[in-house]
Amino acid sequence: MIMIKKGLFFMVCFCSIFTFAQTTTKANLDSLFNALELENKAIGTVSIYKNGKEFYRRELGFANVKTKTKANPFTKFRIGSISKTFTATIILQQVDEGKLSLNTLVKEYFPELPNANKITIEDLLRHQSGLVNVTNDANIRSWITKHQTRKQMMNRFIKNGTEFGPKEQSKYSNTNFIVLSYISEIIDKKPFSEILKDRIINPLQLKRTEFGSPIQPNNNEALPYYFENNQWNFIDMQTSMSAAMGAGAIVSTSSELNVFYSNLFSGKLTSEASLKKLMTTKKGFGLGIMQSEFKGLKVFDHDGGIDGFQSYALYIPEENTTMAFTFNGLNAMMMSTVISILETYFKNDSSLKKKPTLDLKSDELNVYLGTYSGKTFPAKVTFTKKGNTLFAQATGQPIFKLIAPEKNLFLYDAMGIRFKFHLKNNTMELTFGGKKHLLQKEE
Repeated sequence: MIMIKKGLFFMVCFCSIFTFAQTTTKANLDSLFNALELENKAIGTVSIYKNGKEFYRRELGFANVKTKTKANPFTKFRIGSISKTFTATIILQQVDEGKLSLNTLVKEYFPELPNANKITIEDLLRHQSGLVNVTNDANIRSWITKHQTRKQMMNRFIKNGTEFGPKEQSKYSNTNFIVLSYISEIIDKKPFSEILKDRIINPLQLKRTEFGSPIQPNNNEALPYYFENNQWNFIDMQTSMSAAMGAGAIVSTSSELNVFYSNLFSGKLTSEASLKKLMTTKKGFGLGIMQSEFKGLKVFDHDGGIDGFQSYALYIPEENTTMAFTFNGLNAMMMSTVISILETYFKNDSSLKKKPTLDLKSDELNVYLGTYSGKTFPAKVTFTKKGNTLFAQATGQPIFKLIAPEKNLFLYDAMGIRFKFHLKNNTMELTFGGKKHLLQKEE
């Protein structure tokens, strides 16, 4: 009886501590989102799932600013390129069914495409086909808001051509996933919107996820905004979903995105082999997914941006945690916002140990100051200091604080970005997302 009482006492204490930790985390998140809302940094919704169940949900600001209609858990948002993870899942299901393979050549479906006899399904999924990104089209504003047929889009792909040969490089291109959605239609012999319903929406019992159509505010659908002159301003341009297709045409809620991600990464939507392929990154890309790092944790993620909507979904295997953010207005950098949320969520997690750092003096940082650039990295990186702390900032990105675990090596620990300086030849090796880039200091 004494042993039982001790056991009960331990369980009560453990549960109390666990509940307190959860309460503290939720309070910290509330404080963060209160600040974001008060400072007009974001409007939209946030959802966090732990072990397949919703741990936290929050709505910010208005879905419709003019009518002052607040967002709620059922408000639909355009999720942009997060649609690519849905499209990849559909393609992998068709692979599991033996209807095609990752090695299938594009010529089997669209022989008229440039390099169709060399580009594989996997090349499209990994953004290594070389097909020019159609959203870089100089005339995009003349057609993106109008209904587009498959023939019209394919003619653009053929005209735009390629930037490089298959597998030579990896470069993000919406064209890849539009083509993939067309291929899925040919295989299943139905429109992509119906394929999405049959393969993902209905099996997961998603109620507010669908192939997009013109936004209907009266149907609890958010409108897009940008912040300027101390107010949220309506964006009246709407991309035709017939143009976006499997690259960006899906609408959903933050909670339902978490349902999708939770089921996908728990192996309920594809075979184990296909899921492993999806999560295997090459040159920075998985199959319809990206991989990054946060404080040593592996993160699988994808962002989305379309007509002012900005969204982000991620999965952290070690924590069995998914997070989804759907914003119809964002007055801050998406990545810095995501990092702030992750920092807040894991604030009390003692398992994420901080790396030991060198205690450098201000004068010792002078040799690292300056701007670096390189052929393989798309932005310049400028290093500055404040006191005895070194900071880095890539072109157009927020500035972030660095730590030094050893001499000439600096880290942005939250995202696992490494800067290794070679002072003798004025170069710096940047490592991010598993890829290394050599940058030269500018004079």
